Amino acid sequence: MLEGSILQKLEANHRHSKRPIRFGVYFKNTLVSLCHALEDYILNDKSGQALVITAFQKGKWYLQEAERYADITKKAQHVLIMAAPDSGWAEHPTSQLPNLDLLALDPSDPVSEEWHLIILSPDYTAMVLCQELSASDYGVAGIPQHDLERKFYGLWTFEPELVKETAEIAISHVNSYNPELGQKLLEYHNAIQPHLAAPEDLNAIVSLVVDYLQTGQKNTQVQLLDNNLLSNEIQAFLRMAQIMDAADITNPMAASEVVALAETMGQLLDLPAWQIKRLRLAALLHRIDPLQRAESVLANTNFHRYQEDAPSTPLTCPLIPGAQVLRTMPRLRAIAQIITHQTEWWNGTGDPAGLAGNEIPLESRILALLSDFQARVNQKKSAGNISSQDVFTQSLEECRLQQSTRFDPKLIEALTLLVMGLQQGLEIGMVTPKTSAGMWLLDHRLESENKISQEIGSRK
Repeated sequence: MLEGSILQKLEANHRHSKRPIRFGVYFKNTLVSLCHALEDYILNDKSGQALVITAFQKGKWYLQEAERYADITKKAQHVLIMAAPDSGWAEHPTSQLPNLDLLALDPSDPVSEEWHLIILSPDYTAMVLCQELSASDYGVAGIPQHDLERKFYGLWTFEPELVKETAEIAISHVNSYNPELGQKLLEYHNAIQPHLAAPEDLNAIVSLVVDYLQTGQKNTQVQLLDNNLLSNEIQAFLRMAQIMDAADITNPMAASEVVALAETMGQLLDLPAWQIKRLRLAALLHRIDPLQRAESVLANTNFHRYQEDAPSTPLTCPLIPGAQVLRTMPRLRAIAQIITHQTEWWNGTGDPAGLAGNEIPLESRILALLSDFQARVNQKKSAGNISSQDVFTQSLEECRLQQSTRFDPKLIEALTLLVMGLQQGLEIGMVTPKTSAGMWLLDHRLESENKISQEIGSRK
């Protein structure tokens, strides 16, 4: 990481914090897709309040974006483009637009090796922050001959606080070149108080990211590039879920805690590794807001149901509209199905399909119980009027009251064992999404839509 670069300064700010930044390696084609998706929101924004800060390295590679940035400038409050002086940007008509400033970077400036897109507005924040690998970083293979195979180290995110902090670091860097411009940008920056994007907006943005990444996937025949795009598709959903969690100030760690509980229960039930992995991903995504507001039911009443003697028979249900954000990725359709059916009840009175007993996917039953249990534990801990031992005991008893009506009785038994362990000092490791390497969440078993949960009754 180049000393004095924007990326390095951001990393240094968080190196010893409670939330150190996770970085990943991205191919150029992945970053092009990400940037276009994040920029598209600005092109459709009617508020015109966005501050957009970019760094285009040496610039010659990105002059093709000049017309696009002319359109972005029409929709933004102000746009700053940082690039090398010989990039050709200064000669393009876009550079003459009144609310766009072009900053010529010194060739020795470490920012000239960086690729940044920072978007800061009251209702939308996003950024891509990357630095190209050096020749030594590429190792024995050397610098790629194909432009799309160039690699960059960094991150992308929607987090408002992190985007606003990075924008301030970038403006400070501008100040070293042009104090007057730096002051103007700082005034724009300080006037913007960003907040989390609305669920419906975030849904649309994530869908755009996935669409662009999937288009990039179709345009490459290189497996390594393909895997990098796939990893970032998964990251888009994980980031969406993280923001949904953060928006709930009363229970911001729900997903991570449900994942930890689910993994432990999966081990108690002796589930295979591929099924625990699928359960883990479903738990990370289980609070995605559009899925919780879905209202429709199965269109086909003659669907295949789960049977003890046919554990591989899938539910052939058209997913409810809210789950379409996940269904855009074929590899996540099984996950969308699990999340969709977490609101079913053991006695068949739940939504959206009125499934009963073992007809409900096993992972859905586990999610339903553990998310309810976690919420009860969190509520009691927040109240602070009972001991930690009683928190678990009372939460378990409340869940047990719904045994055989809402919850699977065998899973209540497993939860009882889990609670006994917690009361005796069992430590459950918290799981956070490894968004720098989303591929860890998938394997060939999870990708198959024909792999369906084996029922708990067969594991007595």
